[in-house]
Amino acid sequence: MPTTTALQGRPSVAVLTSREREVLYALGCGLGDAEIAHALALPEQVVFGQLGRILVKLGLRDRASAIVHAFDCGLVVPGQGPRRQSAVPGTTVRQQTDPAPAPWLRVSLLGPLRAWLAGRPVDVGPVRQQAVLAALALSPDRSVSQQELLDGVWGMESPGGNVVPVYVYRLRKSLRLGECPNPVIRRDRYGYGLARGVVEVDVACVEERVTAAGAAERAGDLSEAVRLCARALELFRGEPLAGLPGPLAELERLRLAERRVALAQRKADWQLRLGRVAEAIVELSALAWEEPLNEPIAALLMRALQRGGRRADALVVFDRTRRRLADDLGVAPGELLRRARWAILRGDDAHPGRGLAGAV
Repeated sequence: MPTTTALQGRPSVAVLTSREREVLYALGCGLGDAEIAHALALPEQVVFGQLGRILVKLGLRDRASAIVHAFDCGLVVPGQGPRRQSAVPGTTVRQQTDPAPAPWLRVSLLGPLRAWLAGRPVDVGPVRQQAVLAALALSPDRSVSQQELLDGVWGMESPGGNVVPVYVYRLRKSLRLGECPNPVIRRDRYGYGLARGVVEVDVACVEERVTAAGAAERAGDLSEAVRLCARALELFRGEPLAGLPGPLAELERLRLAERRVALAQRKADWQLRLGRVAEAIVELSALAWEEPLNEPIAALLMRALQRGGRRADALVVFDRTRRRLADDLGVAPGELLRRARWAILRGDDAHPGRGLAGAV
């Protein structure tokens, strides 16, 4: 594990995200931007941006000093690691050799909470204790006060007393790796937080992949944007934070569920722009059944069906959505859905889906 002590007054690699550490590791192993991009399955401009953030976070002048720092802090071991000739298609930096260890702790919130310590599943206790861990995992860049944890996990049923320190103590015991003296959960004057650089949370991984997808779209590579968006969606395993109690879990369940729908919608929009109409119809049809009152999804599905030569099916989607809106909410279709219907009746097939999907 790279040392968490600053070298020569510089911040340690613990301030970097897991992706940034992978980029720094690859740079230290002698790979150029294009090779790093290929090895980590990232657009080259994303690698360039990651390298810039690494230099800023570590207070380094240039790439040469970053390479030296990668060796000094133990991230790269002399004589080990990939070389330029070994960066082959489909092979990641870590698959070739792995002196840069995986995070000690992986936490998955995009479904029932799960945790892995050093690659092995770990029991993190009863649901309230799980909710405390989830609250910390959802705030990776700051400390969470004891009162925030009480309000977020217990709400109006707050028991007071030392319940938070007790749960944190139990989590620290469950998440201790061997004889390692450093707890995964740190404490400072502001509250509790997960130790930086040793924890990976799937929610953060989604956002990293979405950021890369957005960069690919801006670079004009919609196929890559679709692939990266699909990888982000793969991390969802069901209802986020399923079964966890408290106001925070309830709010985050709604937010993350909406995030998944927005990503799926954006992916379908990209598929339509690529002419992959059949794929978009399949995914949008499933999404429309999940979200029968979501008018942007219904409108995008109507446009996809129209473009696939299924005008009658597109109008069926309008009628079905109109009935559900009337029965469940007592409202008529909005302008977006009405415009989609009129476009179909006019036979307007221009730019299907454009403007219907929000930005990533």
